[in-house]
Amino acid sequence: MSSRRELTADSAVEVVAALVSETLQAHGIVAVLSGGAVVSIYTENEFQSHDLDYISSETVGRISAAMQSIGFVRERGRHFHHPATAFVVEFPAGPLMVGDQMVHRHAELETSYGVIRLLTPTDAVKDRLSAFFHWQDRQALEQALAICRRQPVDEADLARWAKAERQPGRFGIFLERLRLQS
Repeated sequence: MSSRRELTADSAVEVVAALVSETLQAHGIVAVLSGGAVVSIYTENEFQSHDLDYISSETVGRISAAMQSIGFVRERGRHFHHPATAFVVEFPAGPLMVGDQMVHRHAELETSYGVIRLLTPTDAVKDRLSAFFHWQDRQALEQALAICRRQPVDEADLARWAKAERQPGRFGIFLERLRLQS
């Protein structure tokens, strides 16, 4: 995909994510999409996010140069916007974590717009469950379940992770809801 692709007000999250992922990769920047945008992508927009969170340990200067090359403007800190789209791209500092677990691998989703580097479906569920576990975020629970409806996830890995997070009760709620939707 060419980094010259034009963003519009109608550009879907996948278009923005692919353009940003490929641009960062071309600039030698390691960054992985996480958060709500991953939920949007994995659930075919059942839950729509208007921000894209790329986790990277790269300096804001290098990120800014890459983002400016495709028309994004730095707002403040590590937040960028593009005048043609409502999406905001944020770069929280790394490392990439789900709860207390460091993430060592990511998925690469090939789309017609380009390759998106993002959390695996299993790690995306952990990301959402972390919000449910620690902040009682019920929408995050629904998002985790929505990912499970549409994507293959490793339930044994989820169980090991939840045990390490010391959240057996809330993980039990998730499992009960997961079994009900099957």
